[in-house]
Amino acid sequence: MNIMKVMEERHAVRKYQDLPISDRDVALLKEEIAACNKESGLHIQLILNEPKAFDPKYGHFEGATNYIALIGKKGPGLDEKCGYYGEKIVLYAQSIGLNTCFVGGTYTKVDNVLEINKDEKLVCMITVGYGVDHGQPHALKDVSKFSNEDPNSPEWFKLGLQGVRLAPSAYNEQKWHFYYDEENGVGRVDARVGGTGEFAEIDLGIAKYNFEQASGKDSSIWIK
Repeated sequence: MNIMKVMEERHAVRKYQDLPISDRDVALLKEEIAACNKESGLHIQLILNEPKAFDPKYGHFEGATNYIALIGKKGPGLDEKCGYYGEKIVLYAQSIGLNTCFVGGTYTKVDNVLEINKDEKLVCMITVGYGVDHGQPHALKDVSKFSNEDPNSPEWFKLGLQGVRLAPSAYNEQKWHFYYDEENGVGRVDARVGGTGEFAEIDLGIAKYNFEQASGKDSSIWIK
């Protein structure tokens, strides 16, 4: 999978065809979600053929009957973790021919559908299915608006920032900052939210996943 191509082609889709997700794609999604849950400790769930969560009157959704619920144990870092693994699933879904949309608030938590333990929280949802179209690209911020990139920055940092530019965010605001720092010849990155907002930490997790994938680095690159 060419991850940059997948990032470039993936756009938010709110209108879906009246088609069930194929058995093959369901199996692949479940496998990816299970792997993410095992790695992260999250409780992500795939819900199929459930028409009540997304009302067409709110959020401009049509035909959104399949979705992924990002759920995890309450505590510091949960929102960022859900954003990170949510983006991992979103890009995987794109790679197998599915369309998606992160949804922060315009949904209904339907009774007796999700399994949420007392110590857990539903952070956000992701609609998934076969879109009526593939969505529309939005204007992207120049990296100078959210980073300290300069001509002497290492190539992997520059590549990572290109991935960040392609990351979805609430209201397409991309409120985050990525700063390169070097100590004793070792370069690392300080990534932080660039403002306040209910979805800021989710957005940061999404952006950090894209950075890692585009740069070829792993989580050891982050300044904690």
